Amino acid sequence: MRLVMTEPVERMERPYARRWWALLVLCLSLLIIVMANTALTVAAPDMTKDLGLSSADLQWVIDGYTVPYAALMLLLGAIGDKYSRRGALVLGLVVFGGGAVFGYLADSSATVIAARAVMGVGAALIMPATLSLLAATFPRAERAKAITLWTATAGLAIAAGPVVAGALLRDHGWSSTFLINVPVAAVALVAAFVLVPPSKAGHHDRIDYVGGVLSVIWTGALVYMIIEGPHFGWGAKAVGAAVVAGVGLVAFVLWELRHPRPILDVRRFTARRFAGSNLAVALFFLAVFGAFYYLTQHLQFVLGYDALQTGVRMLPLAGAVFVGSAMTALLTPRVGMKWTVGAGMAAGTVALALLARVDAGSAYGDFVAPLIILGLAIGLALSPCTDAIMGAFPESELGVGGAVNDTSLELGGSLGIAILGSLLATSYSDHLADATKGSKLPANALDTAQDSVGAGYAVAQGIGDKAHQAAAQARQATDPQQAAQLKQQAGELASGARQMADAVGSAFSDAVAHTSLVGAVVLGVGTVLVAVLLPRREAAGPGTGDAEKELADSKTA
Repeated sequence: MRLVMTEPVERMERPYARRWWALLVLCLSLLIIVMANTALTVAAPDMTKDLGLSSADLQWVIDGYTVPYAALMLLLGAIGDKYSRRGALVLGLVVFGGGAVFGYLADSSATVIAARAVMGVGAALIMPATLSLLAATFPRAERAKAITLWTATAGLAIAAGPVVAGALLRDHGWSSTFLINVPVAAVALVAAFVLVPPSKAGHHDRIDYVGGVLSVIWTGALVYMIIEGPHFGWGAKAVGAAVVAGVGLVAFVLWELRHPRPILDVRRFTARRFAGSNLAVALFFLAVFGAFYYLTQHLQFVLGYDALQTGVRMLPLAGAVFVGSAMTALLTPRVGMKWTVGAGMAAGTVALALLARVDAGSAYGDFVAPLIILGLAIGLALSPCTDAIMGAFPESELGVGGAVNDTSLELGGSLGIAILGSLLATSYSDHLADATKGSKLPANALDTAQDSVGAGYAVAQGIGDKAHQAAAQARQATDPQQAAQLKQQAGELASGARQMADAVGSAFSDAVAHTSLVGAVVLGVGTVLVAVLLPRREAAGPGTGDAEKELADSKTA
């Protein structure tokens, strides 16, 4: 047995014998990409306190990863197709691991954001490479099963990130959460050479670099706008990014329509199966990422769980993803992807609708059913969509196919956090203002509390600290009248602290319910649109990569 796998998969006469071991390497690579974001959600409070991050700093610590990740995937996927898909994976693991070490050593907001951006570049190399190598290595008969396991890994990573990060944060600082990725990246790097066969496109056409650069411009500007506008206001930066995104998209489409060998044949989006699958992926991750964003905050701030306890309580979602994935493997061949995907999106809508019932009295038990249903929905819907997207591309463009799928995923996730996160913040601020109306709370304290649920509880804690100080002064006072006044003041402050904490918890619970209801409506409408778009009959030759056949089939379905 060779120590390093050197035979290209394209030259193998039979299916690669160790392809399931290769899939494990690809899933490990996917695991760290997703965990890099979900782990950060539970580390953010400690990082904010230690580095003195402003809300803008924290937002860009999170999203500094997203912009290069989303913007570069299409171009890097095409480069991987032409030169080496395994090479793209290996280089991505090196860059990603280096960025993680950089993040561990970072001691300021600027260096943390820079480290996250480097990790985003690595992720843009890794993500399309995992799907393209999977599709190239597995025969068509086994590809759907392999993609199902790939998708289930993403669901596992959503919950595993907070669990591992929470365990580390009990004894170590926030910087240790960056190191989660390093040993996994190192193992995946070595295993890639041993278990993953080389692969690249069979032809050697020149890459459409103009189209690639235009894709970087419009996608990057769009993601920047999604982040900047809802969180920081629609000023010159957000509006300028919107203009660049719009002009860049039009220029990209026109260029691709005229280019003889486009980096992405945009005509594929006229095929109902392809367009419906991309829409389903984007809408689903809009709901999932948005819900994950506010559920982790509710568990930590309102219900009072620490980072590890929060991660453990998200595990029902991960387990349900595996069950849903097993169900889709059985159902899709029998009833078709239209019904499986529709059922998954409908279940996701139900999960969000159940979360709309959250109130100040809700306990963790009220979240278990929505988490399980949402996990089942992920498992049911996403694997068939990813399989359909990858099946629309010929073997020479598998990296581009993976990049299209992953860009839809990332754009949907960014929209979910931006739109639902912005709605959550506005709803929380309004509800808190109503809940504290008529109180003696200073205006500046209310403004601070309205910034976020964490800030609200910090204000309540500050009032409580003042109550303790007044009580201590009352015990030390020698003048009975002064002691009585201080004791009365301490009682009023203590009562105000309790009222403030109750108001914050109630306001945030109401905001979660309101945001979930809006998310359910959006996903419900999306479910109908996807059901209309997806054809009843499967494409005549799914996975053949024959775009003309798929287009023709979608028109006659």
